[in-house]
Amino acid sequence: MRDLGVLIIDLTSGDNQRAETAAVDLPEHGVKALDNLKELLISEEADKRWWATRALAGFKESEAGALLADQLEDPDTSVRYCAALALSRHQHQASIAKLINALDSEDSLLVRLAADALVAVGTPAVEPLMAILKLEKITAKIEAARALALIGDQRAVPALIKLLDSDSISLQHWANEGLEKMGVGMSFFKP
Repeated sequence: MRDLGVLIIDLTSGDNQRAETAAVDLPEHGVKALDNLKELLISEEADKRWWATRALAGFKESEAGALLADQLEDPDTSVRYCAALALSRHQHQASIAKLINALDSEDSLLVRLAADALVAVGTPAVEPLMAILKLEKITAKIEAARALALIGDQRAVPALIKLLDSDSISLQHWANEGLEKMGVGMSFFKP
């Protein structure tokens, strides 16, 4: 295992190859590495915040999920994207509320990445996603419907059925995909 101090130096070196190797190796140091990354997450330099966020993607600890969720509000767009993408790698339930808030963003890529992260969270995200379907913002509703379809939780069936009558072809599509995935409306019989 490489020395933690050396990994932090490599992570902030400005050399992308060294930084990527460090980001991959840092989770081996567990909580000690998280303490170092917390310092980088509040750096004035967006590049340091980005690499700290990238490194957090490899951590399974719930604290890492909470730190990543906070990065969804970073002033730098690339850090927000990195955080959302990182959250899609592990099931971090602590991130649900901030991911739901990210669905309300004007940035369509961030909305898509946040929805993907909610899919990774799975069934704990179903209720908050169904609440999004009651709002007016169409982009958020489409991504919520897509996430619900991909999660495939039976609790979403009534909400998805209602979307079949929507004026939005995208909402109808994801409602149909989700219902089909769950076997709703299909009947099996022996000829």
